[in-house]
Amino acid sequence: MANSQTFKHRFVRDFLLNKYLYLMMLPVLVYYIVFHYVPMYGAVIAFKNYSPMKGILGSDWVGLKHFADFFNSYYFWRILKNTLLISLYSLLFEFPAPIILALLINEVRGRAFKRAVQTITYMPYFISLVVICGIITDFTNADGLINQIFVWLGYDGQAMLQKPGLFRPIYILSEIWQRIGWESIIYIAALMSIDQEQYEAARMDGASRLKQIVYITLPGIMPTIAIMLILRMGNLLNVGFEKIILLYNPITYETADVISSFVYRKGLLEFGWSYSSAVGLFNSVINLVLLVTANAISRRVSKSSLW
Repeated sequence: MANSQTFKHRFVRDFLLNKYLYLMMLPVLVYYIVFHYVPMYGAVIAFKNYSPMKGILGSDWVGLKHFADFFNSYYFWRILKNTLLISLYSLLFEFPAPIILALLINEVRGRAFKRAVQTITYMPYFISLVVICGIITDFTNADGLINQIFVWLGYDGQAMLQKPGLFRPIYILSEIWQRIGWESIIYIAALMSIDQEQYEAARMDGASRLKQIVYITLPGIMPTIAIMLILRMGNLLNVGFEKIILLYNPITYETADVISSFVYRKGLLEFGWSYSSAVGLFNSVINLVLLVTANAISRRVSKSSLW
């Protein structure tokens, strides 16, 4: 009882001292409550045979039926494998790319060249995803730019997005191209916070640029890398359906269909609301487990964590 009164007293005092900060926080708080917490009630349709005519409360309760149907279906292992592979490839190749770019930009001494590189690498992120996918489709067509280069080198041209084995490399490479500049911003900001006197001391001791990167730069941004890795692990199975559905086709389903695109097809195109909600809820639970696990490992190994 005493602890609750102490907390209440501290909260009231802090509120009076920082009332304008709390007022600024209010719209964000309302946003998360309205658009993130209130809609969580709708997850109950994963346990019901939802009918729009009956509503959520009036629909029949079926328990874990939709989860069992999903786990026993032909699609379960296929979409789980595709989601894991695309996510792991993204973690292995896309996640380090902005870190490497930030390190390279940090080593550039010419301001004009540095700004030009930053601007060029940022630009793809601000292009509409529909336009990005249109560019990818045009470039990878049988008569597209990439195939013309391959033909010039002596290879046969082919419609790359019609080849199931090429979908994942195209997806990952295009993700790197589109996101590398934007995601490097946080690492560049982290690099700016490193004490420059450390570099001066290292140069006086005769350390090369490579040794400065290994022993000063990387340890300096390691907490930021750890936090970003935890966040990425928490979204490991959240491969965005927008880009997938704009690039895939029935021919490439075996390697391109992921959980989010499967939920989109089943929920919006085939009107399987309860079934798709069950699949989406399964995906969210796995992501939560991965987030908590990655946070615990990071806290123990690197002493950096979200909580």
